[in-house]
Amino acid sequence: MARITQLKTRIVCNRELAESYRYLEFESSCIAKAALPGQFVNIRVSGTSDPLLRRPLSIHGIKGRRVKVLYEVVGKATGILASKKPGDSLDILGPLGNGFNLDRAAPFSAKESNIVVAGGMGVAPLVFLAETLKKSKTQIAQAETIVLIGAKTKKFILCRKEFEALGFSVRIATDDGSLGFKGKVTDLLNSFCGKTRPGMIFSCGPRPMLQAVALAAAEKNIPAQLSLEEYMACGIGACLGCVVSTRQGYKTVCKDGPVFFGEDLIW
Repeated sequence: MARITQLKTRIVCNRELAESYRYLEFESSCIAKAALPGQFVNIRVSGTSDPLLRRPLSIHGIKGRRVKVLYEVVGKATGILASKKPGDSLDILGPLGNGFNLDRAAPFSAKESNIVVAGGMGVAPLVFLAETLKKSKTQIAQAETIVLIGAKTKKFILCRKEFEALGFSVRIATDDGSLGFKGKVTDLLNSFCGKTRPGMIFSCGPRPMLQAVALAAAEKNIPAQLSLEEYMACGIGACLGCVVSTRQGYKTVCKDGPVFFGEDLIW
């Protein structure tokens, strides 16, 4: 794991994307250099004790010395963060956690591909993963990558253009059928798995979605790497507030994850 850094930095960009979704950039050469896809940062949004806890946010990407983050305004902490302007300071702890494993050998054939499955805000770390796959020389990265993005309705579909700009094929699923496939993104995944056997599935999203992804992967004996969305209070495994059950015992999402192999998780 990369060395964890605590620092004070300044916001470069903090703008609205759509509805309650926002895009944030801050400058940190040390975090930008060390960060791996799937890791996160823990941000203190206030200089006071209210709110007391930091807010964990996935690293969305790296741009030179800058770190990119996507977040949804859902409570007091993210509301405070949304009110901040370029030039305002942030107290950052990161990079934290263990990310996606691109070195694991996989029995890829010419017909196999990676499938990236994003649900809602789960798209945030998967763009960083896609950017890394594009640059990587590993066996996994050499396979074709197909991206499946799901949301309740088309206005909540994020980052489609970013994936397409990287040259990846993108398919959309919306619960109401307002864009693309009508139904859950996991239904779309099952249709893909019925036609071909992916070499690896990468996924991030709500827990029920990840459980469905893990089940689909297990039924077809497909390795799956899942980034769990849990509330991670301390971010370093000290408070034990984000414990999950695995075949190796209880693990903390913030320190042992947030990325786990689906075969290791006990739902």
